[in-house]
Amino acid sequence: MADEHHKTHGAGSDRKLHDPISDKLIPLEPLDLSKIHTVDDLVRAMGNTAFTGRQVGEGAEVLEAMARDKDCFVVMTLAGAMTVAKQGLIVTDLIDHGVVKAIVSTGALMAHGLVEAAGRSHFRYDPKMDDTELYEAGYNRVYDTLEPETNLDFVETIVARILKNWDHNEVLCSYKLNREIGRYLSEHVNDRGILKSAYEKNVPVFVPAFSDSEIGLDVALHNRMRRKNNIPPLRFDPFEDLEYYAATLLKQERLGILTIGGGVPRNWAQQFGPFIELRHRRGGEDLPLKRFHYGVRICPEPVNWGGLSGCTYSEAVSWGKFVPSEEGGRFAEVLLDATVGLPLIAGAVLERMKSRS
Repeated sequence: MADEHHKTHGAGSDRKLHDPISDKLIPLEPLDLSKIHTVDDLVRAMGNTAFTGRQVGEGAEVLEAMARDKDCFVVMTLAGAMTVAKQGLIVTDLIDHGVVKAIVSTGALMAHGLVEAAGRSHFRYDPKMDDTELYEAGYNRVYDTLEPETNLDFVETIVARILKNWDHNEVLCSYKLNREIGRYLSEHVNDRGILKSAYEKNVPVFVPAFSDSEIGLDVALHNRMRRKNNIPPLRFDPFEDLEYYAATLLKQERLGILTIGGGVPRNWAQQFGPFIELRHRRGGEDLPLKRFHYGVRICPEPVNWGGLSGCTYSEAVSWGKFVPSEEGGRFAEVLLDATVGLPLIAGAVLERMKSRS
């Protein structure tokens, strides 16, 4: 044992110290606030630092790459309470500037976004308020923000108008209904909003867990009223969403994904690759096997809990959802609250697109 210890000690003392410049290592740079004048300046400087700051910079680099790739179709997935948190206009900007070509979202996020787009407001929650009293007053709490029940009643009037005029022979699905809501906003509302811009830019908006939302409940109540009045209910088929989404992505040369949070929207969007593979392998269809080439995820969920929202892009490679890095895939994972990460990353990339367009 003494000889082995001596041998190990001697090997360490004989090591040759390398020059990091000769080894082409990338030096870090101090973040000099005196040189920061724009969001892009800040994000670029953060990218030359460490920890989460560097992740923000790397996220902007990958999002810019997919936005500038003329053959890349970018899908944005949205979870959490991003519209209640007043991030909706950032998503709208990404649609309006042609960065995002399709959206997969929770239903609640679209419902709260419709509230905003229709000119209604959300309000600050005072921690001294009692939740039971909030319920009695009709104030629904989302962490530190309030959604008045009257807002959701107002949204229901918009949805009801659309459903009343819906041809009962036309099967409902989320992207079709969201398109019609967007059409209504475009024709009747001056304010900006996700569904309005999505309609005007021909960006489909999918809500895979549709019944888990205020708008989903509105459809359910509308159908109950139809049955009560002996009118055939409208038929909702979520597989129409899946087939249209898959058909849309199959037409694309390359695919990118910008994920906010996780949950059903993230996994539903990413399952395109396995769905196409299964159609090829089990169904005998002659289809090209397509996977996402780019990915940016902004989500604070760590991987060690084992949940879907913390799943890494590397893990998703094993499912056939993403092109491996060694084959050209480019990915960035930003472990950060999206209300901080999205404004920084989207703001920087939109500035770059404008300055170099």
